[in-house]
Amino acid sequence: MKTKILHIAFGSVLSLFFACKGGDKREKAIIQQDTIPVRVVSLLQEDTDAEIITSGYFTTNDETLLSFKNGGVINRIYVKEGDKITKGQLLASVNPTEIGSQVEQVQLSLQKAQRDYERANKLFKDSVATLEQLQNAKTALDVAKQQLQSAKFNEGYTAIRATRNGFVLKKLANDGQIVGPGTPVLQINGASEGNWIVKVGLSDKQWSSLKVGDRASITSEALPNQVLEAKVSRKAESVDPQSGTFGVELALSNHNVKGLAAGLFGKASIFPSKKQSSYSIPYDALLDGGENEGYVFVTNDNQTAKKVKVQLGSVQKDKIAVTGGLENASSVIVSGSAYLTDGSKIRVVK
Repeated sequence: MKTKILHIAFGSVLSLFFACKGGDKREKAIIQQDTIPVRVVSLLQEDTDAEIITSGYFTTNDETLLSFKNGGVINRIYVKEGDKITKGQLLASVNPTEIGSQVEQVQLSLQKAQRDYERANKLFKDSVATLEQLQNAKTALDVAKQQLQSAKFNEGYTAIRATRNGFVLKKLANDGQIVGPGTPVLQINGASEGNWIVKVGLSDKQWSSLKVGDRASITSEALPNQVLEAKVSRKAESVDPQSGTFGVELALSNHNVKGLAAGLFGKASIFPSKKQSSYSIPYDALLDGGENEGYVFVTNDNQTAKKVKVQLGSVQKDKIAVTGGLENASSVIVSGSAYLTDGSKIRVVK
């Protein structure tokens, strides 16, 4: 009986021992399963002619808001949005009754001032009026002449005329509407003269890599199978507070492009003349890629993955240039990233 009890106790101890050993193996297996196998490539920085891919809209650099100098009741607007216009063409007029009345009043004042001066001059010659009275009469006459000149000048601005050849972009008022001095009535541009530009917004690093005169090419769905040559014509000196980007204008080299309209969308490739330092990584390593930026997983210790935001450059077959964001990384993860999150444990495989 005692022997049997000893056998049972010994068997229990052995079972517990092997159970513990099995637990260690299972724990190691769980730990092994928690690490995600990945492949990595080392990063090597090199100087490249990084192409900047961006988008913007077509416009001109001579858009102008036109208004009446003195305001009043709009008599008539002779054009509508989209109309082609020529320099000097009558676009709108204001009711001239009020300004005409002012001109007539000033003319009457001038006539009175002229009579007063002639009378003072005659009396001065007869030694009846003093020199001061003659001078005052002459001053009043000169003031009346200036007032008439100003009134006639204002009378000349009871109409709005086109300042250049172009198109009407916006009609901002209607017939019969009362507008104040300087209130915009029409917006025009000089598009018919071919002064087309594409306005784009860039990051500070992209902006700093460009200089005026750098080459660019532009495509648009409105112009299928056409590639428009352009160059950087202007760089903004401050950031746009709404978009957080720096504005750059690309002027078209060809002034005879047909089929364009203000506001059309265009895609631009800009080629900086200044060399840029960048990294080339496999395209498969890129996550959530956008137009100018995306995300990749990197590692510095081959044990932990870190998700970082990067700025993108040109695409070359199965590789893409990264112009920023990888400065503090030693390797980038090129496979297995679909299963990773920021901080995931990894195991590097060959």
